[in-house]
Amino acid sequence: MCPLPVKPRALSDSVDSGSPTPPSGARRHLALRLDDGWLRFQTRLAIRRGRVETVIPYTGYGTTSWVRVLARIVRSEPRDTGSGRQAGALKPLKDGMRGWRNFTSAPVAHAAVRVTIAGTVHDVEADRGGVVDVRIPVALDAGWHTITVQSGGSRIVEAPVQIVADDTDFGVVSDIDDTVMVTALPRPFLAAWNTFVLDEHARTPTPGMAVLYERIVRTVPSAPVVYLSTGAWNVAPTLSRFLSRNLYPAGPKLLTDWGPTPDRWFRSGQEHKKTSLERLAAEFPDVKWLLVGDDGQHDEAIYAEFAQRHPQNVRAIAIRQLSASEAVLAGGRSKSAGPPTPGVPWIYSPDGAGMSAQLEQLGIIRRSVRPADVPEESG
Repeated sequence: MCPLPVKPRALSDSVDSGSPTPPSGARRHLALRLDDGWLRFQTRLAIRRGRVETVIPYTGYGTTSWVRVLARIVRSEPRDTGSGRQAGALKPLKDGMRGWRNFTSAPVAHAAVRVTIAGTVHDVEADRGGVVDVRIPVALDAGWHTITVQSGGSRIVEAPVQIVADDTDFGVVSDIDDTVMVTALPRPFLAAWNTFVLDEHARTPTPGMAVLYERIVRTVPSAPVVYLSTGAWNVAPTLSRFLSRNLYPAGPKLLTDWGPTPDRWFRSGQEHKKTSLERLAAEFPDVKWLLVGDDGQHDEAIYAEFAQRHPQNVRAIAIRQLSASEAVLAGGRSKSAGPPTPGVPWIYSPDGAGMSAQLEQLGIIRRSVRPADVPEESG
């Protein structure tokens, strides 16, 4: 069982021991006891095998007055670490490492973590799964910045953070599986395959999507691109390398995990996407998002519900149409009846080129300059 995802407090602190429904309460208690036992076993084994405390930094984001810092503290093999770009820095997981080795790294529960931003040190604490998800007050200019993170005896690592300008009014939220990468796997096996087997060299980018996103950020350079997925935090380094290798814009990734919750054995990917969208709407109330997903099962319904609740925060919804074989592997297509919110345009296309043309018509991206559009030089 993998470590628990980012949340403001430890999961065990939120258990309602006075639940009036004994079966549900018993299920919660058993799931959390099993998870605690597994984490203790992982920790003892890691220490016995000489694993070293390591910080895995994730891309953070924020505004000029606050930043959301994301990281994970684990015990990993010294051979999976390497030297960073400068003395004292650590590259926590080596390139090309397969997912199962990310997965088996033991988390450091409730680790004391030092985050340094613009010369100021902030002491924070990881959750019971070793995940750091904290919002820290800052005074930073818009753009990309580098912060440092250290835990206990670990070496210092650098983490990028994207500071969104105060006047930014547009951004992109993008799904990953079957949207920016083609998975070609049955959905029931997808998470296990991505986590345990596949490395980023074997993944296939969706045709035209990287070019589309590059056109978007060229049109609106200040626009943040947030990658929202039901994938586990364990595979965040692999996903980052895939996106970079295939020339997708850099941006924070909001992932989840498979661990138990107070009322179920495994977390809901749909709820993760819904709560993440709600948080973005609250954090950036003036930003209108282009929501990009696919028509395999849930993205249309999740985006439609969000647009109904927050029409002022949605610029458009773009849905990649899966091929017939991809739809079969995804478990079928969603049964969305079409645009449910007046004023929020929906577009559909099987690839990035088709989306690009439609987003041009909506004025979201700048029109491409074609040879016929270039005036001839006068003689």
